[in-house]
Amino acid sequence: MKKITLLGLLLLCLATACKEGNKQTYLPASIGPINSLAVVMDNELWRGSVGDKVREHFAAPISGLVWDEPQFTINHIPTQVFSGSIRTTRAILFISKDTLNTAHIKSNLYAGPQKVAVIKGNTEAEIIANIEAKALGIITAFKDLEISEAQKRFKRSLNKEKALEDNFGIRLEMPSVYKVGKQEDNFVWIDRQIPKGTMNIVAYTMPADSFKNDSTFVRDIVKMRDSIGKTYIPGPDVPGKTTYMITEKAFAPHVYPSTIGGLKAAEVKGIWEMNGDFMAGPFLTYIINDPNNDRKLILEGFTYAPATSKRDYMFELEAILKSIQFITPAD
Repeated sequence: MKKITLLGLLLLCLATACKEGNKQTYLPASIGPINSLAVVMDNELWRGSVGDKVREHFAAPISGLVWDEPQFTINHIPTQVFSGSIRTTRAILFISKDTLNTAHIKSNLYAGPQKVAVIKGNTEAEIIANIEAKALGIITAFKDLEISEAQKRFKRSLNKEKALEDNFGIRLEMPSVYKVGKQEDNFVWIDRQIPKGTMNIVAYTMPADSFKNDSTFVRDIVKMRDSIGKTYIPGPDVPGKTTYMITEKAFAPHVYPSTIGGLKAAEVKGIWEMNGDFMAGPFLTYIINDPNNDRKLILEGFTYAPATSKRDYMFELEAILKSIQFITPAD
């Protein structure tokens, strides 16, 4: 009898361990296009002021694009049909009326990798207040998740060229469809062809003491970009004109503090245009303080894709730039 009891306890423990192990280890893979967000809430909330507040924050236009494009493509899922494979969506925002008044984020709840943001309130006013208070943090968590997912997809077929490593001692993880198009002293230009244009990455350096004056910071950035464009990034042949890339004259670029590759940086978003021609598009620049190499390292991604949505193109470029690794001799 004792042997049977011990055997039963052993089997129970093994079954429990396997169950817990399955729960932790064998989650299904999350699904969904990059920058897609499933918003789970009742139809009544979706059609009213709560839905308006969700759209205000999570479908807000992205700064620095040629025309307004939402930061997430929202798919509304009524609460009663939130089941099955829908639960494995990578980014989920769950909103409901409840006796609890709370807002938090859970990781890998139904799949992995996954973020599920939960916002609840006793009334619509409480729900809206929680959205206002937590939207920025939730958006940041979703965006970080999407950046990681994009970078993971790059690894399926990575570019192996050494131009960035040889010139600047850095690596960027990017798909193999990107190719080095120009390599000169202190300048590398990498691009890929897309159906209606190109996606581009450029890298160069500036002296470590550049951009010391806060009052002229934006003006100095524009001056730097325009000088680089004139020297290295020509436009199409136009009779009687010299064409090259400049920063759009009508609007100043947006500048934000950032961290990239573990170093402090300035993130710059704006519109480029072609001096002497009508070409234009969005750009994203990181000005990285690199004290170990006594320099400012400049990484920029820009897109030319006329009459085409550019959000996902620019997001891919951001994910590439944020994959930066600084190489030491041991590497």
